[in-house]
Amino acid sequence: MPTIILDRDGVINHDSDQYVKSPSEWVAIDGATEAIAQLNHAGYRIAIATNQSGLGRGLFDLQTLTDIHRKMTHAIQSAGGHVDMIVFCPHQPADDCECRKPKPGLLHAINQEIPLNPDTDWMVGDTAKDLTAAQRMGIRAALVETGKGERELANGLVSRETSPVFADLKSFVSWLLD
Repeated sequence: MPTIILDRDGVINHDSDQYVKSPSEWVAIDGATEAIAQLNHAGYRIAIATNQSGLGRGLFDLQTLTDIHRKMTHAIQSAGGHVDMIVFCPHQPADDCECRKPKPGLLHAINQEIPLNPDTDWMVGDTAKDLTAAQRMGIRAALVETGKGERELANGLVSRETSPVFADLKSFVSWLLD
């Protein structure tokens, strides 16, 4: 069964430079929860790999993150889909951990539970860090222009010549399933 790994903020929900710190700040991007359901119905497993340095910065606690993820999974279930696994990095960039993207630690954690296949599996993110983590793990990667995606392209951190780029998760899923 193939797997799609999704970044959370900027791919599934609207991102914020001030961090998504509460369930009320978690707002799905139009079409994202339905796109996840489409992937499920097409036989894909869904894993979410998200950097959550707001935990390490003390902006929210683990229970709040759990509540945000509960809201997200409920929204996905309401659209007819489900998430097989969620992994997160709680560290700040200065911690130099192995789990914070662009390092592939989160993807290694997913691979322990859901063996990844470079021929069928994808990582979809909105930053060069997401794409780099996927490349280091040996799976394909796509950028969405939602979240930080447009800024990453404008700043030259991701190139349309070397990476598939889509308007949003819904567009990626339409392309993948066609």
